[in-house]
Amino acid sequence: MIEYKQSIEWRQPKADRPLADNCMIYYVYLLVSQKNGKSYVGFTGKNPEVRLKEHNDGSDPWTSVNGPFKLVYYETFICKTDALRREKFYKSGQGKKLKNIILKYF
Repeated sequence: MIEYKQSIEWRQPKADRPLADNCMIYYVYLLVSQKNGKSYVGFTGKNPEVRLKEHNDGSDPWTSVNGPFKLVYYETFICKTDALRREKFYKSGQGKKLKNIILKYF
């Protein structure tokens, strides 16, 4: 019997670099204010940790008032359209229910 072993090395691609021609990594992320417990859903082509730092540095009027934030959850996409749809979903009625379940356990 012949045994085949295949070694596959997988590395997390950097969000600010293309995977291939016209292909990027996108994220939908969920932040929670450490100040007042309010949540924030966002979309980015940057690493979520980098985007969190930008929010905590006051890059956006709403987040500058409600920060500092903690990153509690994110999802990764290779399709910008899918990521934008997912962000929109989390801001919808059913999406808010799922968001609240995520927040409950994180």
